[in-house]
Amino acid sequence: MSKITDLHAIEILDSRGQPTIKTTCTLEHGVRASASIPSGRSTGAAEALELRDNDAARYQGQGCKKAVDHVNKEILTSLRDRDFSTQQELDETLIALDGTDNKRRLGANAILSVSISFARAVAKSQEEPLYLAFSRLIKRQVERFPRLTINLFSGGRHAGKQIPIQDVLIVPASPESIDQSLVMMNNIYQAAAEIGLQRYGMRLLTADEGGLAPPFPNAEAMLEAAVTAIDNAGYKPGRDAHLALDVASSHFYRDGSYYLDETPISSSMMIERLEAWCSSYPIVSIEDGLSEDDWDYWPHLQEALGSRILVLGDDLLCTNPERIKKAVAARACNALLLKVNQIGTLSEAARAYGMARDAGWMVTISVRSGETEDDWAADLAVGWSGDQFKNGSITQSERLAKYNRLLEIENLTPMKIASWPN
Repeated sequence: MSKITDLHAIEILDSRGQPTIKTTCTLEHGVRASASIPSGRSTGAAEALELRDNDAARYQGQGCKKAVDHVNKEILTSLRDRDFSTQQELDETLIALDGTDNKRRLGANAILSVSISFARAVAKSQEEPLYLAFSRLIKRQVERFPRLTINLFSGGRHAGKQIPIQDVLIVPASPESIDQSLVMMNNIYQAAAEIGLQRYGMRLLTADEGGLAPPFPNAEAMLEAAVTAIDNAGYKPGRDAHLALDVASSHFYRDGSYYLDETPISSSMMIERLEAWCSSYPIVSIEDGLSEDDWDYWPHLQEALGSRILVLGDDLLCTNPERIKKAVAARACNALLLKVNQIGTLSEAARAYGMARDAGWMVTISVRSGETEDDWAADLAVGWSGDQFKNGSITQSERLAKYNRLLEIENLTPMKIASWPN
């Protein structure tokens, strides 16, 4: 049993300079731990609702004082001096206290900050690493590290929409450790920066998640530059390193058509475009290749590409068990992008994870574009045996905090890295 004696939240700033929330949970006997909560820019319509103040005089209405007050008042009053035997018991209490279908009353940011700070405090009280505490939530042994998928180039909402698709990522394939993966990525990143300078006069300016953002004329130019960067760094594209795409199609889908440029294309034509990219470039994963509203065509995308690559659902699924259930029944994809703040508690995310695994899907543990220096996501990726970990690029402290945590775990507990892609 773990008794909460105090909760204290404050408003802090994320990596984009926007407000978010940090909560400290204190257990009986004075054990104390904190958790900071990320925020997404490219959000799915079905995500749990972050509570914002809508006060135009502060942070363009994006302040989190209301969420902070909910933790410090109503949630604390409800939870203080109560014993919780499990994480699920705590999370179910928070869900019931909120009483809405998307956590809009208390705020998913407030609720998740309590959920994760409690988990960290319990792990601390039991003197165990957080990743082991996380592993017990899904009843899995920790046996390996996830394969990294690391942002190289960015567009879409992460980079001012200079190109519609959101991210091209590098998947280090030949490295057999986190350390070797980061060494390879550093070399490729520097080669890509040189390409940006030579072709576009682009100095080292980065997007929300640390990716480079040259003014590519189209998606094909971005993909070609990524392959050239791998080659220029001394690696073999398609052997040593592969590509992954975050297409984020919902953001250029209007009135039943996709707008990769000024000419609208149909869902079938969008699938054909994705097939062509996979035939021309060493792509092993496509995230949100279609819009979150284009349910009728997701099974066609899965049929076309699912035997070759990961057809990864993000906005489509929103780490939501009900949407995952629908996608499994429709055979709409074969992999889940898991973001805990999309659903709002660790226990609900664990349920989503279990449903994906039961369906035979791969699972990518992901952070958000608005991150903090908190590193709990790295422990989650290890503890939940993620097949992949999507953490942004290898610049900026909010990204490096997670990579450094993986290096720390690897140093203390050497394990193999996930074999995908093979």
